Amino acid sequence: MSEKVNLKKLIIKIIKTLFIWSFILAVFRYIFPARFDNAVSMSLRYAKEMIIIFPAVLVIMGLADIWVPTNLVKQYLGSKSGLRGKFLAIFLGTLPTGPMYIAFPIAAELLRKKASLSNIIIFLGVWASLKIPQLGIEIQFIGLKFSVLRFIFTLMSIIIIALIMEKIIDVEELEL
Repeated sequence: MSEKVNLKKLIIKIIKTLFIWSFILAVFRYIFPARFDNAVSMSLRYAKEMIIIFPAVLVIMGLADIWVPTNLVKQYLGSKSGLRGKFLAIFLGTLPTGPMYIAFPIAAELLRKKASLSNIIIFLGVWASLKIPQLGIEIQFIGLKFSVLRFIFTLMSIIIIALIMEKIIDVEELEL
């Protein structure tokens, strides 16, 4: 009986969401008629990309859940990992070239396996803004000096924000 109620609530929630999004799309089409088709086209491209990439990410996450033990994550990225954990989070964040939505399930899994919040925030911040492949392209367009300075200041900002957030947010209260 409870499953029927939950399924009915889920269906109602999906229908409400579809109506809300339909309304938003209609408003945007009315306000921005010249840009609407391009926006829809771009959104569909991103949706297609997610549909293609995300199942592979979920498989990899499932395998990582089984193959990477919690004590290993806790040791290298946990609250007692110190500076070594921060460097590892930076290293892990600079390597990938994938979109940001791939990083969030990885971060959630690392949090579930007892990685410290500051290391997760560093990982996400670096993934979003300091990827090594992007740095090479950036150097070509804005020069080595500016790119290195941006990298250093961005990294310092990410670390400071991560440390502040770890002091403010209690990880135990988060629903993981």
